[in-house]
Amino acid sequence: MVDSKQQWKAWIYLSPALVLLLIFTVYPIFNTIRLSFLDGYNIFNAIGGQQYTVGFGNFKKVLEYQNFLNCMKTTFLLTIITVPISTMLALLIAVSLNSIKFVQKTLQTIFFIPYVTNAIAIGMVFGMMFNIIGIGNQVVSPGIVNVLLGKIDNPIHWIDVNSSYTANIAVMVFYIVWKALPFKILILIGGLQNISKQYYDAAKMDSASKWRVLWRITVPLVSPMLAYVIITSFIGGFKEYTSIVGVFGADMGPTGDSGRLNTIVGFIYDAITTGSTGRASAAALILFVIILIITLINLQISKKKVHYS
Repeated sequence: MVDSKQQWKAWIYLSPALVLLLIFTVYPIFNTIRLSFLDGYNIFNAIGGQQYTVGFGNFKKVLEYQNFLNCMKTTFLLTIITVPISTMLALLIAVSLNSIKFVQKTLQTIFFIPYVTNAIAIGMVFGMMFNIIGIGNQVVSPGIVNVLLGKIDNPIHWIDVNSSYTANIAVMVFYIVWKALPFKILILIGGLQNISKQYYDAAKMDSASKWRVLWRITVPLVSPMLAYVIITSFIGGFKEYTSIVGVFGADMGPTGDSGRLNTIVGFIYDAITTGSTGRASAAALILFVIILIITLINLQISKKKVHYS
């Protein structure tokens, strides 16, 4: 513990970081809350001296926008689908890697590469894989995915102008799951390596099947890491934005406003670009409340399901 007479030195050392934290983190949070309650606040009009009244008009407008409701639908749909799939796959892959000792480090490195690669660059590659290249009505290239599926003569329209909302969602689910695996695998492998071998030796003596060992021993003992992975995945899922921009570009979908894969974060950026800072702040606060509620629900479930050895 720092001597009370020397605490002023500690505050001096911390002051640069604290000042930056106050300017770039604390102030923006309080300013966002303030702007969200200024009805119809527009930064361009505010610069001109326009005054605004305090109220809930921004929240009312945001919730009444059909575009925002579509953004919420897309955000919830992507999160609800990708989090369970990616978590289950990460667990199975982590268990498999943990049992293959002689190439474990090499495979871990291979699986971790997507995590340290630029999301926009990977998204562009995925876009090229799914996209159909054509001249007029003639298909020049059906795309790598269609070739692998054997859909050369009658290719599936995944992300081009003729694609459907369902096809666009399928592409993003595949991409988000693939992108989310590395971090989850790394966390779960760390948890698996801390499990005592005595549990598995006892199960082997009882002739327990591999699936029974997985669900009765591995999952309960690695449940703290699973809880952490699930909570952070839900938070990341509700903030999804860069993945969609990487695959579809700034338009976030080729099917028009009704089929755009815009998310809540995308809606916030759209509002900011038009100067509707009050509407963007209100949407950001709504997103915060959604994430807070989901996180609290996860924490309550974790208290009952997580086993700390």
